[in-house]
Amino acid sequence: MKKSVKILWRVAFGMLALFILLVLLINFRVIGNMPSMEELENPRAALASSVIADDGTILGKYYQVDRSSSDYNEISKNVINALIATEETRFYDNSGIDAKGTLAIPFYLLLGKKRGSSTITQQLALNLQADNLGKQRATNPVSRAFQKLQEWIIAIKLERNFTKPEILTLYLNTVAFGDNVYGIENGARTFFSKDAGHLSIEEAAILVGMLKGNTIYNPRRNPALALNRRNTVIDNMVEAGFITPAEAASAKSKPIVLHYNKIDHNKGLAPYFREVLRDELKSWCKEHKKADGTPYNLYRDGLKIYTTINPRMQVYAEEAVAKHLQALQKYLSAQSDVKTGSVWKKWPQFLDKYIKESDRYRAMKDDEESDSTITRAFNTPTRMKVFSWKSFTEPDLNEVDTVMAPLDSIKYMRAVLQAGFMAMDPESGEVKAWVGGPDFRYFKNDHVAKTRRQVGSTFKPFLYCFAIMNGMSPNTMLPNEPVTIGKWTLTRNSEGSVGGSITMAGALARSLNLVSAYLIKQIGAKAFADFAQNKIGFEGEIPPYPSIALGTPELSLYEMLRAYTMFPGRGINTKPIYITRIEDRNGNILETFAPVKREVISERESYTMVKMMEGVVQPGGTGARMRSRYNMQGEMAGKTGTTNDNTDGWFIGYTPKLLAGAWVGCENNFIHFSTTAVGQGANTGLPIWAYFMQKVYGDNTLKINSSDKFQIPANMADENYSNYETNVKPGAEAEDIGNGSESDYNQGDQEDMYSPGADKPATEPAPKAKEKEETKPAATPKPKEKDESKPAPKAVFPPKKENN
Repeated sequence: MKKSVKILWRVAFGMLALFILLVLLINFRVIGNMPSMEELENPRAALASSVIADDGTILGKYYQVDRSSSDYNEISKNVINALIATEETRFYDNSGIDAKGTLAIPFYLLLGKKRGSSTITQQLALNLQADNLGKQRATNPVSRAFQKLQEWIIAIKLERNFTKPEILTLYLNTVAFGDNVYGIENGARTFFSKDAGHLSIEEAAILVGMLKGNTIYNPRRNPALALNRRNTVIDNMVEAGFITPAEAASAKSKPIVLHYNKIDHNKGLAPYFREVLRDELKSWCKEHKKADGTPYNLYRDGLKIYTTINPRMQVYAEEAVAKHLQALQKYLSAQSDVKTGSVWKKWPQFLDKYIKESDRYRAMKDDEESDSTITRAFNTPTRMKVFSWKSFTEPDLNEVDTVMAPLDSIKYMRAVLQAGFMAMDPESGEVKAWVGGPDFRYFKNDHVAKTRRQVGSTFKPFLYCFAIMNGMSPNTMLPNEPVTIGKWTLTRNSEGSVGGSITMAGALARSLNLVSAYLIKQIGAKAFADFAQNKIGFEGEIPPYPSIALGTPELSLYEMLRAYTMFPGRGINTKPIYITRIEDRNGNILETFAPVKREVISERESYTMVKMMEGVVQPGGTGARMRSRYNMQGEMAGKTGTTNDNTDGWFIGYTPKLLAGAWVGCENNFIHFSTTAVGQGANTGLPIWAYFMQKVYGDNTLKINSSDKFQIPANMADENYSNYETNVKPGAEAEDIGNGSESDYNQGDQEDMYSPGADKPATEPAPKAKEKEETKPAATPKPKEKDESKPAPKAVFPPKKENN
């Protein structure tokens, strides 16, 4: 044998030995990043975590890649056939590597043609590497050759450990369909709004056709190219014998019909709720470990979060908020100080703050633009998109293209009315609907749990309840006279009335500040604050000052609803619950959640409060329009609330089966309605509640209707406190106007009444309150001068009745 031949054989054997050594080193994970055998036997593609409503529908997902998982029997046979016919007709005949196809590659390259030789199993191997190790298909020839070697090894291992149907299922669960959509189930739901098991021939062909190029063959972006690719896949199915020519002709004759529904965190049902939930789940994941000791990953571990949100109620709530905000916004936008921008004259520091927080400002600063250039840019009109109410049923329409100076756009967006609304079952604690604002795309602040504002007269029921616990009754006659506590005197109610006396039930229905001040003087501010803070359990601070009687504490809507559960809940305070259980990707229950309950008041006291609060929505009460204007029937109770200068409008109401509350206001406290007729809680918060309940009562599937009755405690008479005795002249509907303006008090040291900053907004100082304009002067007696020589009238208790 010639020396040259020997050298050639030695080189050949040396290269073969090197190749075998390289394979062994890769296989035993000495070099490279080969997945372990355990990882191959239990492949864990990153799965999106799903938020699931109480009826099983998906509210939304948390993901880095939006992927879903399916079982083999959940995938249409049309998808399997289209995949095999197009990607690898010899799939069932090889062991992970197509030797024939691989050997043919050099000949195709010599002819100047490209030919893919990767089997479905090899493609799965690459997908698993991309998912688990973050590796994408290499572009460097040397790196790609090494990667290809890894793919061969992984493919052989996959073939040894999985059946062919399992490999097909794994592959279809890892493939990408563009738009950050992964997995056949997610592809089917995104493009056709159906599950993968019901895809037709032409729909399956569209999705399989996208595997060659999910951008170029995306039917939403390139319908003509996608149609041609679909027809090619259908032809492949005929050639492979999966369908008949007649079936192919029928499928090819149909146009592409998409029902595109990409789950977007900014859109869909309950986006504010899902964002609040995200923060809670991230904390949960840090505190809970998987079997391998690592914490759960919300974006990769495919958790299933089952919630209490009812999709039908959620739709009704979102529509109710949008419907009323759209109407209210017209009044605020037309208001002179808002329309001209003069409302900002006293608050330039906030405009400067919002400018510096904007993306435009930060980008210009990064480009090292001068301050003068930035100021000029913010005052130069430019084309932009802004939020604008167009429809309360089609949120996508509430976006308009306009030309506006960036500074004006800040003023415009800050003057958009905000709202928070939540509905829950007062006994089980299950949250059924959650609306944190007008539109999550533009306004990210959640006004249900994340925002605390002065609660106004919605706080008064707790004071009246405490009074009942201390021996008073709904029929106790109380003075509607000026009240002096320490160094200050409250001279009149905010709407201007003063004088006479009224039952406690009547005073609550009409929300009289003088009577509330009288009650806290008799009961004691410290005792009441202790009851609210420690017994009811408010998390926000309840300072021990008399002003809390008028609703100066700053609390969230969520906290208020939790506290209100004790009224319809027969004395039991129930913490709202919105997660029922969390499961892993395999359906194993990781944790279940139960409501936290505790008794705060007796059942008799709670029922007494229910009957008193029914007076609020009866003729003469601050919420009388609930019956007269919105024609709401059945047993219901609640309380309106309005803070100084109509800054915050509240209504919290309940029926025997449902408790709900609404808050309306602007992000900045100094932007508010100028008239009480528009800005009071009865006109801002109450209508949202009414619109919502109208829809709820009209939906028989919810089993909540106007015939529901509050349960009367044993051995307690069913009394009606709405026909209260009074010599205070009533109007058709009383007004609930703030928690007392500056003019309602005698001038002087008011430290005993208000703690430092107690009735001031958390984010900015409140403008000085002006005296409210009286809208019903004929029905309101003129204020009387207080006679300091006479003692304040005492409460007159009615004779006690024997309960049968």
